[in-house]
Amino acid sequence: MIEINSSSTNRADMTKAISLAVMRWQDATQAYDEAVGARLGLIAAERHCLGLLYGGPQSAGAVATATGLTPAAVTALIDRLEARGLVTRTRSLEDRRKVVIEATGLTRQLSERYYGAIAREGEKVVASFSDAELVTVLRFINAALDLQSEQLARLKAEPPTAG
Repeated sequence: MIEINSSSTNRADMTKAISLAVMRWQDATQAYDEAVGARLGLIAAERHCLGLLYGGPQSAGAVATATGLTPAAVTALIDRLEARGLVTRTRSLEDRRKVVIEATGLTRQLSERYYGAIAREGEKVVASFSDAELVTVLRFINAALDLQSEQLARLKAEPPTAG
């Protein structure tokens, strides 16, 4: 944990401490997700798909957009997850050409097993902040997400470089 005494630090020190803490958080989150994936035999794209479905059913197109996979690759990904009982695939009632993907009870059980404690402990951490602090935390997270999304789009738009 990176600790800082707010009464004796300057803005540059605080900014550096925040940057280091965010990098460590990203690394810790990625390491945990990879460990869960290794335990469950899930590759990154499969984990990403299941994470997306945590928010509710999604179209196959939404899965393709979120994962950056082609429609054919998403179909193969969904086939693998469906064969393992982790997702169901149904035709949309509104548009029969669209496929809707939904997490199964097994997926929800696994999510609870590996992420439930983190969610509950995270709620305790959030509860320790004042309303004003939460507004600031949310503003920071949204700004960081926007920045990360912008940089990802910029990177994807660049031509590939060798080596």
